[in-house]
Order: sequence, then structure tokens, then C-alpha cells
Amino acid sequence: MSIAQERSGQRLVVIGAGSAIGRRLAATASAAGAELVLAGPDAGRLKETAGELPGESRIVPFDITDDASVARLAQEVGTFDHLVSTAAVPANGPLTDLEPADVRRAFEAKVIGPLFLAKHLSGQAREGGSFTFFSGVAAWRPAPERTVMATTNGALAFLVQALAVEIAPLRVNAVSPGIVDSGAWDKLGDAKPAFLRKVADSNPARRVGTPDDIVKAVLFAIDNPYVTGTVLHVDGGARLA
Repeated sequence: MSIAQERSGQRLVVIGAGSAIGRRLAATASAAGAELVLAGPDAGRLKETAGELPGESRIVPFDITDDASVARLAQEVGTFDHLVSTAAVPANGPLTDLEPADVRRAFEAKVIGPLFLAKHLSGQAREGGSFTFFSGVAAWRPAPERTVMATTNGALAFLVQALAVEIAPLRVNAVSPGIVDSGAWDKLGDAKPAFLRKVADSNPARRVGTPDDIVKAVLFAIDNPYVTGTVLHVDGGARLA
């Protein structure tokens, strides 16, 4: 069977489809024959993603931190096979500088949002369906000024286990990326190559991640019917170093 046939007839919901990894996932699934629902807060970026896809797609702008907006998303999506959410709103910085509203929004995007995605959409998943959320290596390798990031990613990992029991047999997993050269580090300018080299030298895989590394893990979580309540670490072993 060709790759293009493997996802024919499937509907995938990609939340965060305007991000580099979300866009790569959407492109990969679309090329394999899936129908895409592209969701996220920025309609313009969703339209850009849709314009790059070879197959059928539609966009649904929404706010994952707002329960009413999540409920409207569920109405728009209808039935589906798999939902993947890369959503995150980081609140980084020294403890003394953290603003309560920013901390709450970080938890709403990473923990409360996925909880209500499951609440509103789990009943619409087809047999064999799944939810896949994004945690992150910061939960296992906390660092100064990343306390909120570490905590929200860790909470998401435990939420995945709870949801896997609560909404079984619908499967629920998480992917936990390490440092990925997805464009997010371009802001470092000329310092980016040295930063990525340092990261590569410090982890067992001796490299940084690529969007394709993460997409492969997501597709594994989607496709393996015996994997649920699991966090797939795609970090080059960084949490061990």
C-alpha cells in the first residue's frame, strides 16, 4: 500500500497548524490522503498552511484558552479520526517578573485547553481515534526562568495518563520534543549556530531535532493502536544528559 492510500478517508484535526511543526504535520498527512481541519488562533497563518497542502482542508480559527471557543470548534469539526495539538503559550522569565495573567494563560493553553478539547470532542472521534498533545523536555530538565514551562509540560504528561483512562478506548498520548531547529531559534541571529552546536554536543544523540523528527513521532502515536497514556520523548536523550 502506498503512503498516499494509508490516510485516505481519515480526518485529522491539527491545532497549531500555523506553527512550523504543525504545518509540517499537516503537509505530511495531506500528502498521504488525509482531510485536514486546521485550527488555531491566527486565521492568516492557517490560510498560509492550507494554501500549501495538496489535499482537502478547511480552517477553523479558535482560542484554546476559552472554553466557549473550544465548544464552537467541536461543532465545526464534526466527526474525526485523530486530533493533534501543539498549542502552547509560554510564560518564561524570573519568578519575580512573572505576571499572574501570563501564568494562567500558560496553564490554560497547555493543560486546561487539552482537558476541554477532550471534554468537547472525544465523543466525536471515530473508532480507533486518538488525541496527541505536546509536552516538552523542560518538564524533565527544568532550568532557571523556565519554571512555568516545566510545570505545565509536566502537568500535561499526567493529564494524558488520566485522559487515557477516562475516555478509553479512545487513545491519548503526548510527544515531548527537545530542542528542534524549527525556526523558533532564528531570533538568536548569528548566535544560533553556536547555540545549536552546544545543544547537540550535550545530548546523547549529538544532534538537534528537526520538524520531521517530531512529525514521525506524532504519526507513530496516531497509528499504533496499542499505545496510549504514553509520552514519546523526542529529545535526543537530552533529559538524560
